[in-house]
Amino acid sequence: MSLVKLQLNDFRNIQQASLQLSPGLNILVGNNGSGKTSVLEAIHYLGLGRSFRTHLTGRVVRQGEKGFVLFAQCELEGRTVPIGLAKEKNGDTQLKIAGAQAQRLADLAELLPVQLIHPDGFDLLTGGPQPRRAWLDWGVFHQQPGFFSLWGRVRRLLKQRNALLRSATQYRQLAFWDQELARLGDELAGFRASYCQAITPLIQEMTADFLPEFDISLGFYRGWEKDTPLGELLEAGFERDQNLGYTGVGPQKADVRLKANGVPAQDILSRGQLKLLVCAMRLAQGLYLNQHSSRGCIFLIDDFASELDIDKRRLLAARLKQCATQVFITAIDTSQLADMMDANDCKLFHVEQGKISETLEKAESKL
Repeated sequence: MSLVKLQLNDFRNIQQASLQLSPGLNILVGNNGSGKTSVLEAIHYLGLGRSFRTHLTGRVVRQGEKGFVLFAQCELEGRTVPIGLAKEKNGDTQLKIAGAQAQRLADLAELLPVQLIHPDGFDLLTGGPQPRRAWLDWGVFHQQPGFFSLWGRVRRLLKQRNALLRSATQYRQLAFWDQELARLGDELAGFRASYCQAITPLIQEMTADFLPEFDISLGFYRGWEKDTPLGELLEAGFERDQNLGYTGVGPQKADVRLKANGVPAQDILSRGQLKLLVCAMRLAQGLYLNQHSSRGCIFLIDDFASELDIDKRRLLAARLKQCATQVFITAIDTSQLADMMDANDCKLFHVEQGKISETLEKAESKL
């Protein structure tokens, strides 16, 4: 899977841009605020149906306009698939895949797997469980065809249960819902646990290069104690959940717990080391997908040099090449990317005040 062409209209500070892309490395160079990160954001929108910078559509639409339009041509298994996304400030959304109207943003995610590495990505390790759960579910989604439907059913059950908690006077009013939630929760936890176990060796292989001084381990927490059936915990916690107003145990509380030398990773690693661990986690997901699917992952790397020294940049560059997939990188200049630039597999774009142009400039290595 790769993007052959990308068009942006009224997206951030970009009025109109059309890019013919490399199936390998694409580098976007420009000053801060020039619009280079907006190109990554547009690809992220096409892959996940949302921005990684804001939840407010109005901030993504170019000033003075009602909405934005994104279009791309994807190369997939020898055929070209056009995709388009139009979104207005009022929330109205139109989505087309291969010329046909599509209803689910999940269809975009399935078609265009995207992994993002950016300077503010530390919350994957330093924030609450939700970002790690999302990281885990991205991988399961692309490996288990029935995951999205199962995940949706669990969410609906939780919503119904939480509503009943506010009106129920006896536990038996929730018993039916809890039986179904326990059954589906076990199934969902099984998918997550299997994926976590499968990808752990790849993460450890990469961290052996990135962080050789640390022994990195991953532990999956399913959202409730493994020695007690979920149904029993839901019943036992009925009064507590009523007081809280929501369900306190279950798959919605799942987490991935990472340790370095037996200590929670966020407590022992520096910012640069945390970034390397995040890189390892996301690169491992992309590599695992490439190994088990015909739809390779697209990597978006914002501010490549941030927090990394020369040796670590070289390691990251080598791992990206190993993935043999399409990569988009932003940088202020090309000096720190020279070792990655291959004339046969690289395109360089200059971005200035929302204007994007392809350039043949070559980098001089300062590595």
